[in-house]
Amino acid sequence: MLRALLAALAALVLVAAPVAAQDLQSVLQEHREGVENPSRRSVGVVIEALIAADPPGVQTFLERWQDREVWVRKADGLFFYTAPGEGGALTLLDIATGDPAGTAARDELGEVRPNGGVRREIAGALVRFQLSDPDPRARSAALTSIARNPSADQIEPLRASIADDPDPALKAAKERLAAILTARFGENTAERVAAIETLSNDIGLETRAALNQILAVSPGVGTTLPPGANIARELRPGSEALSAAEAYGRLVDAGLAPAPVARDRIKEVLAANIVDGRVAGIPVATLDTEARREEAYDRLAETGAVPPFLTEAERQAAIAAHVFYEAYAEPDAAVTDAARAALTEVDLRVGANQTADIALDALSLASIYFLAAIGLAITFGVMGVINMAHGEFIMMGAYTGYVVQLFVPDYTLSILIALPLAFAVTFGAGVAMERLVIRWLYRRPLETLLATFGISIALQQLAKNIFGTQARPLTAPAWLDGQLVINEIVAISYIRIAIFVLALVFLGLILFVLKRTRLGLEVRAVTQNPGMAASMGINPDRINMLTFGLGSGIAGIAGVAIGLYAKVTSEMGSDYIVQSFMTVVVGGVGNVWGTLAGATLIGVLQKGIEWVYPSNTLAAQTFMILFIILFIQVRPRGIVALKGRAAEA
Repeated sequence: MLRALLAALAALVLVAAPVAAQDLQSVLQEHREGVENPSRRSVGVVIEALIAADPPGVQTFLERWQDREVWVRKADGLFFYTAPGEGGALTLLDIATGDPAGTAARDELGEVRPNGGVRREIAGALVRFQLSDPDPRARSAALTSIARNPSADQIEPLRASIADDPDPALKAAKERLAAILTARFGENTAERVAAIETLSNDIGLETRAALNQILAVSPGVGTTLPPGANIARELRPGSEALSAAEAYGRLVDAGLAPAPVARDRIKEVLAANIVDGRVAGIPVATLDTEARREEAYDRLAETGAVPPFLTEAERQAAIAAHVFYEAYAEPDAAVTDAARAALTEVDLRVGANQTADIALDALSLASIYFLAAIGLAITFGVMGVINMAHGEFIMMGAYTGYVVQLFVPDYTLSILIALPLAFAVTFGAGVAMERLVIRWLYRRPLETLLATFGISIALQQLAKNIFGTQARPLTAPAWLDGQLVINEIVAISYIRIAIFVLALVFLGLILFVLKRTRLGLEVRAVTQNPGMAASMGINPDRINMLTFGLGSGIAGIAGVAIGLYAKVTSEMGSDYIVQSFMTVVVGGVGNVWGTLAGATLIGVLQKGIEWVYPSNTLAAQTFMILFIILFIQVRPRGIVALKGRAAEA
C-alpha cells in the first residue's frame, strides 16, 4: 500500500514538474507554428497556453508580438527579440529576460508578422495584464479597451485586479465596469440581478447604456405570442405606438399577408399584360376610364396573373388575426425586470442631478447679475438716476484688470491689485460723471437717459481707440482653473464659485456700509427725505456724489470678476446693462435684498428657459422679457418693495 502511494506521488511530481519548470521559450516552442504563422483561430490557443503557464516575460512578449518585434531563428526555431549589432548583424535578446543571447545575420532570422486580426486578439489578451500594470495610464487604457469590446471572459480578470488597485478613481471605475459586465454576461440570474441592483445607484453614461442594451427590443408579429419569449409589450394596431398601416406593413414583411397593390400602378401592370392589343380580353383602346381599368385588373387577378386588390375589410381582418409585440433580446424576464426597475431609478437620479446642475448654473448666473446690478441698485434704486453708461463702468473695470496683468505677470497678485484699482478708477469716473453731467439733470429722467446713453457710446469708442476691437484676455490664476466635479452630471467651474463668493462678500459689505456706517445713514436719510436731511446738516450734493461714485466703483469690481471668464471688449457692458436694469426693477428699486432676489429670479428664469429652448437664444430672451413684464404687472414695486416714505417718494 505504501509503495503504491509513493509511486502515485512520484507520478504526480513527474507530471507537474515540467509545467512548473516551463519557461516562456518552452511554451512558445510547443506552439511554434501558432506563433510563427498565427491566424485568428490558432492565436487563441497560444494565448491561453501562455496565460495558463504564466511564465516570466509573457506580457512583454505579447506587447512585442503585437508590435511585430519578435524574430525566429531558422536553424532551431527559437524566438528572440533583436537589437542593432555590428557589421549589419542583429543582436539576439532572450525572449524572457531581454539579455543578450548572441548575434545572427538578418538572413538567418525570420520576422514574425501577425496580421491585423491576430493583433486585435493579442490586444484583447494584453488587457488582462494591463489591468494590474503599475502605470495607471495603462490600467485606464485597459478599462477603455474592455468597455469598447466587452465579453464574459473579461469579468474574472477584472474582478481579480480590483482589490490591489491603489488608485481610488480607477478602482471605482473597475468596480463599475465589473458590475456592467456581470449584468450583461453573468453566469446565473441571481448574479446578474444583483449586479443590476448595484448599477441602480450609478448615474454614469456607461451604466445607462448597459441597462438599455439589456432592455433592447425587436418587433415581432404572429398569430399568437411566441411561447417562452420575453415580451416587452403588446402593441395595439391603430394606437400611437403602432398605426394600422405600420401593422399591415409588418405582416407583409413577415410574409403573413399579401402586399397591397397601389392603384396608381394599375396602368403599369396592365401595360405589362397586353396580349394582341387586349388585356384579359378587353381591348386596350377601351381602357380609358378608371372603372374600365379596374375591371381589366380584376380579370387578370381571377386568372392568377396578378395579386387581387386588397379591400379595407380584408386588411382589417388580416390585422385582427395577428398579434403585434416587442420582445426583449434578453430571454431572462427576471433580468429585464431588474434592468427596467434600475433604469427607472437611474433616470430619476439623472433628472434630480440635472435639476441640481441647472440650479447651480442659475445660482452662478445670479451671482454675476447681482455683481453687475448692485452698483446700479445704488445709483438707480437710491438716487433715481437712469445711468445707461453703467455697463461701461463694468467694461472699464475689466480693462483695468487687463492692464494690471500687462505689468504684473503673477495672475493671483494681479487680480488682488486689480480689484481695488478697478474700484478706484471707476469710482473716480463715476464722481466725475456725477459732478459734470448728472448733478444738472436730477429729476429730469429723459434727459438723464439720453445724456448717459451718449456717454456710453463715447466710452465704448474711447475703449476701441485705446485697446482696439479685438477681445483682450483677463487670465484667471491657475488655482481657479478647472471645475468642481460632483458627479458626471453636476459640475461647476472654480471661477464661477469665486464669483459667487465675491458676490456674497459684496452683499455683506454693502449691507454693512448702509446699515452700520455714517455714510450709509446719510444715504438712507437723503433717499427718504432730502429736504429734512439737509435741515439736519447733511449735504445732499455730497451724498449723491459719493453714492454715484460707490455704485460706479462696485461696477468696476464686477467688471474684473466678469472679465475672468467672459470676453473683455469695448461692448461687453452692453451684454449686462439690460439684465442689470431688469434685476433692479424686478427685485425692488432701492433695496439690496431686492437686488439679490431679482438676480436670483432672473438667473433661474434664464437657465430654465435655456433648458427648454437650448438652441434658440432669441426665444429665450423673448420669453424672459415677457415674463418680467407680466411679473411687474402683478408686483409693480418688485419682489422686495420699499415701505414708508421711501416708497412714496
